[in-house]
Amino acid sequence: RWIKFEEKVEDGGVRWSAPHVPALPLHSLFQLRKCLQKGTMLLDLDAFSFREIIERWLYGQPEEAELHPELRERLAALLLRQPRHQPTKSLLQLLTELSLSPCQGKAKSWSEPGAQVSETPLKEQLRNRFKKKVPVGAEAAHVTVGAVEFLEKPFTAFIRLRQGVALGSLAEVALPSRFLFILLGPQDKAKAYHEVGRAMATLLMDELFQRVARQAEHREDLIAGMEAFLDELTVLPPGKWDPSTRIPPPNSLSSPHRRTTMHPPDQQSHGNGNTAAAGDRAGWGHPHSGEELERTGRLFGGLLRDIRRKAPWYSSDFSDALHPQCLSAVLYIYLATITNAITFGGMLGDATDSMQGVLESFLGTAFAGSIFCLFSGQPLTILSSTGPVLVFERLLFSFSQEHSLDYLEFRLWIGLWVAFFGMVLVATEASHLVRYFTRFTEEGFCALISLIFIYDSLKKMLSLADAFPINWKYRLDNVTSYSCTCNLSSPGWDGPEVSLHDTSLLPAPSLQPPTTQAGLSRTQCLGQGGHLLGTNCQYVPDVALLSFLLFGGTFLSCTALKHFRSSRYFPVAVRKLVSDFAIILAILASCAIDATLGLETPKLLVPSELKPTNPARGWIIFPFGANPWWVCLASALPAVLVTILIFMDQQITAVILNRREYKLQKGAGFHLDLLCVSLLMVVTSATGLPWYVSATVISLAHMESLRKESATSAPGEHPEFLGIREQRLTGLAVFVLTGFSVFMAPILKHIPMPVLYGVFLHMGLVALNSIQVRERVRLLLMPTKHQPDLAYLRHVPLRWVHLFTLIQLLCLVLLWVLKSTSASIIFPVMV
Repeated sequence: RWIKFEEKVEDGGVRWSAPHVPALPLHSLFQLRKCLQKGTMLLDLDAFSFREIIERWLYGQPEEAELHPELRERLAALLLRQPRHQPTKSLLQLLTELSLSPCQGKAKSWSEPGAQVSETPLKEQLRNRFKKKVPVGAEAAHVTVGAVEFLEKPFTAFIRLRQGVALGSLAEVALPSRFLFILLGPQDKAKAYHEVGRAMATLLMDELFQRVARQAEHREDLIAGMEAFLDELTVLPPGKWDPSTRIPPPNSLSSPHRRTTMHPPDQQSHGNGNTAAAGDRAGWGHPHSGEELERTGRLFGGLLRDIRRKAPWYSSDFSDALHPQCLSAVLYIYLATITNAITFGGMLGDATDSMQGVLESFLGTAFAGSIFCLFSGQPLTILSSTGPVLVFERLLFSFSQEHSLDYLEFRLWIGLWVAFFGMVLVATEASHLVRYFTRFTEEGFCALISLIFIYDSLKKMLSLADAFPINWKYRLDNVTSYSCTCNLSSPGWDGPEVSLHDTSLLPAPSLQPPTTQAGLSRTQCLGQGGHLLGTNCQYVPDVALLSFLLFGGTFLSCTALKHFRSSRYFPVAVRKLVSDFAIILAILASCAIDATLGLETPKLLVPSELKPTNPARGWIIFPFGANPWWVCLASALPAVLVTILIFMDQQITAVILNRREYKLQKGAGFHLDLLCVSLLMVVTSATGLPWYVSATVISLAHMESLRKESATSAPGEHPEFLGIREQRLTGLAVFVLTGFSVFMAPILKHIPMPVLYGVFLHMGLVALNSIQVRERVRLLLMPTKHQPDLAYLRHVPLRWVHLFTLIQLLCLVLLWVLKSTSASIIFPVMV
C-alpha cells in the first residue's frame, strides 16, 4: 500500500513493513509507459460500483470485443473476488489473538476464500485503525496486477471515474475511489507485472502526476505527465547500492511548487549549480517585509493600521485558546514568570533599598502583563523586568542618594517623559526602522539573552554550595570528634558550652549557662546573641547534592519529555499529550522526589501580605513636593536613554517573535505594542512598580509551548508544523495567576528553587537552539566531509560562513563584557 511512501506485508504475513521510499527498476517504468500507450483507457467513466466498472471495461470497449465470452466471464469472476487485506491491529488485539490461538499461522482474512467484492463496506473496514493515518479528503486508487494461467497475452486498463465512488469492500479502508489500474497477463512474466504495478502506484502517489491524471483529457496528456515524472528521475547505478535496502523517508520533501519552478533537465546541475540556488532562493525574502512595517506618511497611521488588522481577530484570540495544550502552556509560563519576578524583585530590593521589592515585582508583572495581553498587537509576548532596566534603576537610586533627591518622585518624571517619547515614536511610525534589523542583530540579541539565562541558572546553583556547604573533610572514622556547640558565655563565665541538638530526642545537659534551661537550636542560639563553635557547624548534609540532582534531573526530564513526541513508543495521542505537558510533569516529578526525601532544600518564597516592601513609601507616588521644581525638566535627559533602551529591547524581541518561520496568521502589531508599553510606563511609574518590556527567552518559550502540528500524518511522514496557536488567553491567565500568587504562598512554598532553575536552563538552551548561529558554531568544529547538507553551504563559500560566524562570536563576547560592567545600560543600543 502507498500513502506517501511504500509499505509491504512482511514475509510472515502478519505485519506491515516500515514505510520506505520505493525503489523501482527503470525497465518497469518503460513497460508501464507502453501499457498506457497500448492498453484500454477510460477517462471520466460514470459508474457507481466495482461490478459496473468491470462490465463497462470487458463488455463495452472495442478493444475487448474479440475476447471469447468464456474468457471474459473468467476475467470478470477473477476481478470481482474479494481481495485479502492485512488489517492494522493494536497491541491489545494482537495479544488477545495470541492468547486465544497461540498456534495460529497466518492472519485471519476479512472474508472467506472465493467471496466476491461486497457492494457495501465491511465492518472491519469501518473499524480499521489505519484510517486515522489517511489525510482528510483523500481518495483511493486501486492497482490490480497478476498472472493467470488462462491468458496468452496481457490485458491493461487505466480507469478514471468522473467522481469519487465508494467501491464497497474493495479498499482496505472505506474511502471514495477515483483511479483503477488493471494489468493481467500470462504466468511467465509475473515478476515484471508486479514491478509495473509498483511503478503505477508510485506514479499515483506523486502530487504532480496526480494533477495530470485528474485533468487529462486524452491518452497523450497522461503520457506527457509520465514523461515529466521520468525527467525528474534519479537513477542509482547497479553495484553501488543494495536494491533490497529500504530507504527511510527523508525529514523534508520538496514542495510541488518548487518542483514546477525548476529549470528543464538540460539546464540542471546536480552540484552547487545555479538552478539549485535559484530554487532555494525562491522562498527567500526579507523576513520583516510585510505591510506591518510599511510607512503610511500620516500621524499614527501605523497604529491605526495595526488596530484595523488585529480587530477582526479579537474574538478568535479567546476562542482559539480552548485547547488542552493551552493549559500546559499556562502552567509552564506561570512558573517561569513567578521565578523571574522573584529573582528580579530581590535584585531590585537590594539595588533600591527595598523601595521596590518582590511584592512590587509580582503586582507590576500581573498588572502590566494582563493589560498588554488584552490590548497589544502580539499577545504571545511575555512582559518582564530586564537586566538593562535593573542597571538603570541601580544607577538612578545611587544618583538620587548622592544628590539628596527623592528616588521614586525622580523616577516618576523619567517614566512620564519615556511615555511621552514613546508616543512620539508611535505617532511618527518609528517602528518602520525595525525592517532594517538583520539576522546578525536578531541572533546576537537572542544568543546573549539565552546565555544570560543559562549563566544565571548555573550561577544560582553554584551559590547553593556556599549556602549549604558540603563537608569535604568528613571521614567516617572520625565521626566521634565532630560536634557543634553554642557559646552563650558572657565575660567571666567559665561554665561549659551548650551543645546543639533536638530537645525531643536528647536529654538536657546537666550543667548549662545561667541563661539557658535546655539544648538550643541554631536559630535560638543566634537569636540570644550566641555564636557557634565546632567542626560541624557549617555542614548541611546532602542539601547541596540533592539540589544539584533536582536541578539536573528537571532539566533532563524537560528535554526528554519534550522530545517524546517523536519517540517510537506509545500511540500518537499519548506522545503528544506527554510532550505538551512535559515541563509540568518534570516539575511535579522533581517536587515529589524532594518531598519524599524530606531534606530542607531552598524553596520558592512568595510574599503573603499586600503591603509595600519598604514601609516608608505608599502605593501612589506624588509628582511634586519632595524634589526641586527643575527635576521634572531635567528628567528628560535620562528619559531619552531609557526610551532608546525600551525601544530597542521591545522591538528586537518583537522581530524575533514575528519571524516568518513561525507561520503566524494574525499579523504583528509593532506600533500597537510600543503604545501599550509606553502607556504602562505611566501607571507603573505612578505606583512605584517596576518597568516592564518584552522578555525574549520567556516569550520564545511561550511560543514553543503553543506549536501546532498536523493531527494526521501518513506512515513515514513527519508531522507538519502548522504554526503557533495565536490567542490572548494563555498570557492573560499567566499574569492573573501571578497576581493571585500572594494568596497561593502555602502551596508554592513546596516547590524547590533548584527545580525552577532547571526549567530556566531548559528555556535558555531551547532559545539558543532556535537560532542559526549555534548551527554555524558546530560547523567550525566539524570536518568538511561530516558537515550536513545545509542550504546556505550550497551558495556561500565555507570560509565566508566561518568568517561571519567568528565576527558574530566576537561581537557576542564584547556584548557580554559590556553587560558585565556598569555600562550595561546601553547594551541594547550596542546590539
